[in-house]
Amino acid sequence: MNLSPELEKRYTQERLSAREAQRQAEFIAWAPVVFQASRLMVKWGILDLLRDAPDGLTRTEICKKTGLSDYAVKCLTEASLAIGTILVDPATDRFGLSKTGWFLLNDPATRVNMDFNHDVNYEGMFRLEESLLEGKPAGLRHFGPWPTVYEGLSSLPEHVQKSWFGFDHFYSDSSFPEALRILFDEHHVRSLYDVGGNTGKWALQCVAHDPTVEVTVLDLPQQIEMMRANIAGRHGADRIYGHGINLLDPDARLPLRQGGLDAIWMSQFLDCFGMDEIVAILRRAAAVMEPETRIYILETLWDRQRFEPATFCLTMTSLYFTAIANGNSKMYNTADLEQCIHDAGLEIETIHDHLGQGHSIVVCRLVN
Repeated sequence: MNLSPELEKRYTQERLSAREAQRQAEFIAWAPVVFQASRLMVKWGILDLLRDAPDGLTRTEICKKTGLSDYAVKCLTEASLAIGTILVDPATDRFGLSKTGWFLLNDPATRVNMDFNHDVNYEGMFRLEESLLEGKPAGLRHFGPWPTVYEGLSSLPEHVQKSWFGFDHFYSDSSFPEALRILFDEHHVRSLYDVGGNTGKWALQCVAHDPTVEVTVLDLPQQIEMMRANIAGRHGADRIYGHGINLLDPDARLPLRQGGLDAIWMSQFLDCFGMDEIVAILRRAAAVMEPETRIYILETLWDRQRFEPATFCLTMTSLYFTAIANGNSKMYNTADLEQCIHDAGLEIETIHDHLGQGHSIVVCRLVN
């Protein structure tokens, strides 16, 4: 296993004392309660109040400012002391925000992850065991009867869609400026297939960045309808086309493009599939490639992260794919993705690391 230096330091040797390890074990055992208590400290504005009070607040003052009962505030503040999101001055019984509480409140990634886990994952995770044993997203039936979340995405409740897209876009959007530079300034792409293009957000970025590029979004038919509604009337929308396709259908073929194809873009797409499915998709992509065509795979590969919290988030996200999304995919490491690429008859030309929130672009070509 090829780990980044930071991951090798943290994942290959014991770092905790016995007492610290025991505390961590209890933290895991109570994790669902820890999450919900912390979420309510954010939702009900208690952490905001503590951040904005230099001298801290008493429990009575928190009650007055929030309208919550003394019982509710007592339970939440005592739990939050143990969790580590707040601190207390024992001489005055005034509460203040800890460093952990500050990040919980102010770190954009943490807020996106919290919304995603509450609205999308929380109830379905009860069926993680069943999902792992069956290879199917058993937790998805909390929302509907679809085989994967992607078929049901347009039918999810509005607040669930908001958290799902907020999570998806937050991580991909941070990499877009550097990705646009690589594709259009370095590689001079003029025609592009956006495979799994979702709402067309990346396609809009492309046509805004380059006045000549033409983008074809390939996705499920219901997603193509969402994409068309989203881009309607937007600048460059006349250079964005849609092609409905179910890439889990082994008979589905990518269309051939008259005039040639410069690039096939797959942004946070292949992690939605099992490895055998990835190989099949890449083989179908290879079938429409020419020697000059390149596949650009944008992924957050967990073993290439500079900072360990990113790897923590990614490996936890794998279990969302298990229980909710499709039952058989995950956030991959470099070796897994490289194996899929080679099995599909392609080779890696180069890898661009550390884009945005920890993305890599893996550039692939036909084997010479």
